[in-house]
Amino acid sequence: MKIGFGSILTIYAMTAGVFFLIDLFWLGYAAKELYARHIGNLLRDQVNWPAAIAFYAIYIGGMLLFAIVPASQGNWPLSRVALIGGLLGLFAYATFDLTSLALIRGWSTTIVILDLLWGTVLTGSTCAAVVWLSRALFKLG
Repeated sequence: MKIGFGSILTIYAMTAGVFFLIDLFWLGYAAKELYARHIGNLLRDQVNWPAAIAFYAIYIGGMLLFAIVPASQGNWPLSRVALIGGLLGLFAYATFDLTSLALIRGWSTTIVILDLLWGTVLTGSTCAAVVWLSRALFKLG
């Protein structure tokens, strides 16, 4: 089933909301002390919001391009959506974390492992949840 431009914008907004809320909880509460303990000396005092917004905008676009829209148009089972989304998360977070480990003195191997797991789970579950919501909202599949 073909998805219209207006629907894609709505799906993008849903993805942004789900992803951002879960990630904000993780970064601001659940894992805050772990990051502070392992890489606190490398962290800024304040978030660089333009950079953070650019990351979220681009990454969410990738989630739509590589997992959410193809899943909705191809009627993938949610387990496949979670797998493809999870792999996207693994590849993207590995790019950042392993590059950081290779180049930044003091970057933590513990943070690398934690981020790879988090990126995989966050992206896979967000993609699956948004596809499920999109199917219900737009009567897809």
